Amino acid sequence: MAGPVGRRVTAAMVARRAGTSVSTVSLVVNGKSRGRVSAVITERVRAAVEELGYVVDHAASSLARGTTDLVVLLAPDLPNPYFGRVTTGIREALGSRHQLMLSVIEGGEQPGADDVRRVAAFRPAGLLVHAPSPTFLDDLEPGGPPLVLMDAPGFEGRAATVTFDLEPGVRALVAHLAEAGHTVLAYLEGSTPSATFTVRRELLARVAAEHGLRVLDDGTRAGLTLDAAADVSTEALPRWRAAGATAVVAAADTMAYGVLAAAHRLGLAVPGDIAVAGFDDLPYSQVTAPSLTSVALPAEELGRAAAQRLAAVLAGDGDGAAAPLLPSRLAARASTGA
Repeated sequence: MAGPVGRRVTAAMVARRAGTSVSTVSLVVNGKSRGRVSAVITERVRAAVEELGYVVDHAASSLARGTTDLVVLLAPDLPNPYFGRVTTGIREALGSRHQLMLSVIEGGEQPGADDVRRVAAFRPAGLLVHAPSPTFLDDLEPGGPPLVLMDAPGFEGRAATVTFDLEPGVRALVAHLAEAGHTVLAYLEGSTPSATFTVRRELLARVAAEHGLRVLDDGTRAGLTLDAAADVSTEALPRWRAAGATAVVAAADTMAYGVLAAAHRLGLAVPGDIAVAGFDDLPYSQVTAPSLTSVALPAEELGRAAAQRLAAVLAGDGDGAAAPLLPSRLAARASTGA
């Protein structure tokens, strides 16, 4: 049975129909009844909601709480297909409890405290911040929205984080390259300051040294797009090869695509003249020519775990929990002779 025509159904009407209080109705319709409302009363409230056609007034609820049901994802490169997988995981974990809003940082820069201040005007329930700048927490003002940092190595202990365990994938990559006979590697670093890029480079150099391999330390950097990486790599490849490098590892797959494009421009065979690998294992990496070897990072799981961590923070029990580490793995393909 629907509510009266032309009359908005209220929580009080649902409470009267279910024989309970408005506060109990609020707990049930906002998904907070577990352990607080009996199963019998919960079912009565749901039945009354269905019969009357009750719809939660999110605007009124937001005014009462001082926040909205928005969760904001702050990230530098949302058009990147990597973030499509991240947002899939976030939306899956948030369900109907929250609405997800995407905020792209101008110029592809890493999220900073100014970006948090900007989105705080929307009164979000919480923030998910991907790969923040190194000074992010130092510049952040107290009293802002609850947040979880994603892919933010080094921030553990200072904030709620969810990040990758890069070591399994990097170790597998180095072992794969060593077995193929490579002794000198070049590394194409991302131009934006990010703790995760620093960890990738340092970990690759350390593990390579353990295997008797050397990583050229020439500081070559490029933007995170195919075109930017292709232009830089066109200049760098002859120099890298003259220094003995027979393989290039890029900080991200989008940059590795640029290395492949530069090799094609220069008439170099991949992997015959130069092997190429990246990080992320984007879907396109399976269909490049040749297909790209990559350290696979579970982006969907990152989004899912971050949203779950934020839910715990909002419930008051997430800040002190151990930071989840999501294991990486190697996806070996034709660009390294697999």
